[in-house]
Amino acid sequence: MSNPVRITIIGAGFGALSAVRELRARDRDAEITLIAPRAELHYLPGIIWIPSGLRSREQLVVPLTNFFARMRVRHVAAEVTGVSENGRLVQTTSGEVANDALVIASGGRFIKKLPGIEHAITPCEGIAAAEKIRDRLRAMTGGTIAVGFAGNPNEPSAVRGGPMFEFLFGIDEQLRREGRRHRFKLVFFNPSKEPGNRLGPKAVKHLLAEMERRGIHTHLGHKMQRFEADKVVTEGGEIPADLILFMPGMTGNAWFDQTALARSPGGLLQADAQCRVTGSEHVYVVGDSGSFPGPDWMPKQAHMADLQAAAAAENLLAGLRGQTPQASFKVELVCIIDAIDHGTLVFRNPRRQIILPSTRLFHWAKRMFEKHYLKQYR
Repeated sequence: MSNPVRITIIGAGFGALSAVRELRARDRDAEITLIAPRAELHYLPGIIWIPSGLRSREQLVVPLTNFFARMRVRHVAAEVTGVSENGRLVQTTSGEVANDALVIASGGRFIKKLPGIEHAITPCEGIAAAEKIRDRLRAMTGGTIAVGFAGNPNEPSAVRGGPMFEFLFGIDEQLRREGRRHRFKLVFFNPSKEPGNRLGPKAVKHLLAEMERRGIHTHLGHKMQRFEADKVVTEGGEIPADLILFMPGMTGNAWFDQTALARSPGGLLQADAQCRVTGSEHVYVVGDSGSFPGPDWMPKQAHMADLQAAAAAENLLAGLRGQTPQASFKVELVCIIDAIDHGTLVFRNPRRQIILPSTRLFHWAKRMFEKHYLKQYR
């Protein structure tokens, strides 16, 4: 190719930044443009430690200006509003951006349809939500804290439950450290009788046993109906609550509706095993924005986004060279469910499932991984 290829990446999260690194490693000359409101990475796995003071906003927001300079990336500070011309034009609040190939890594959007959901804090919405939890906990002298999550009924994999177990166990541990756990009742609620079943049957058994050990009450197997200022209402009864933390299921970004891109039943972008958006040429999706073929337990986590970004980068460049994209990604779940000073390791792939009991080692492994991961962007 005589002229450098023009590649546009939408997003500035794990999938988008991994796509930058993978593309640049394979093509030194490509013109890479990244569209995101800010040149910042928000390290969301670390927000579980904000309520206890182990992390602050400053430690979790990584400026990307130097990384973009090193990778020779042009940053367009804008919101995306649509895509046209079969993906070759991206509409933004700062004008149109043309490309030869497109990678969509703009994350997912939480389904905020339950009546009264404004009474609940959605932790994974970002750092501000975790700070709100921290401030509410500081102000409380006692009461009931209800913690739960739900899925997307049309897309079983579009759920992020792991962090909610971490907030639940982390708050329990924090209150014990502060000598005031006896003044609080913790309740975990979920419409499934087996919450966290995507982590695997062994993990579900372990998590429920851990709740029992910690004196955490459960309200399981009842469909959610609504929230009120002081309660969670399900088909199986009400949970009085002074603080509600709730993670709804995920769907696609609102701007997807302004495109002709193929959608999954749950509203995500429909992808094939090569991360191509179905029916579109040179349009790829990685991370939470996509619905991919594979087992129904395929996780929505940074590790999966990194694996998909590598496959998408290889296939995108192959496609532009006129070759048939063939790279696929492995499916595996790796997470440490942390509780402030110790953690449980959960691993799952199509062949095996491993759960290793809670130790301080896994907590420190999670912290070391954060340091190592962010080093490449600092």
